[in-house]
Amino acid sequence: MTKTKRRIIKIDEEKCDGCGACVPACVEGALQIVDGKAKLVSEKHCDGLGACLGECPQGAITIEEREAWEFDEEAARHHLEEKEETTEKLPCGCPSATITQFERSEATGVALEDAFPHQSMLGHWPVQLTLVPPTAPFLQEADLVLAADCVPFACASFHQDFLRSHALLVACPKLDDFQAHQMKLTDILSHSQVNSLTVVHMEVPCCSGLAHMAKQAIRLSSKDIPLEEVVIGITGDEIPQ
Repeated sequence: MTKTKRRIIKIDEEKCDGCGACVPACVEGALQIVDGKAKLVSEKHCDGLGACLGECPQGAITIEEREAWEFDEEAARHHLEEKEETTEKLPCGCPSATITQFERSEATGVALEDAFPHQSMLGHWPVQLTLVPPTAPFLQEADLVLAADCVPFACASFHQDFLRSHALLVACPKLDDFQAHQMKLTDILSHSQVNSLTVVHMEVPCCSGLAHMAKQAIRLSSKDIPLEEVVIGITGDEIPQ
């Protein structure tokens, strides 16, 4: 295989805010978020058709014609298969990945947060999206919250507002493997009969990629799942939408 002059994507890193919206749009897996910016991981994986262009809210992706390695469809397919295998091997069997559900104490006639002011509302383990299998029992017919990593630190009432009677998944659209998360969330929605999905993310631009991930996963799962988006400001207050 040799280099040839052909159409291929170009990413303007000055415009890119790392939201990750372009990653799932590339069915060849040629894009990845690296150090907070979208990157073309291999010229051989990019077909140059530009399916990712319309997904970038910042207009950071364009098509240019230049010398590049020819598109290798077989290599792109192998690349995607490797990513799927890596995703399916998790959880790895370590204690942090053991599926666990637990009951919370209740006080008759008194709100749980009043009776136990420091009581966690979390009802299962694990919570990281990467570690949760699509068949986890706590996902079945659940009202699911997908929260960005930073949200519980910024929002003081996170447990009371978002965890009561909800299952939880946690992910970062900027620092994690966006495409792997997209595939995992789609599998979860396809196999777990989720009743509703609430996405809670920070107000920073890159964090909005989590909502995009959820919308794409619902579409790809072919399920009619109600979606709610909640934005938390960096001072911890909910920002009206």
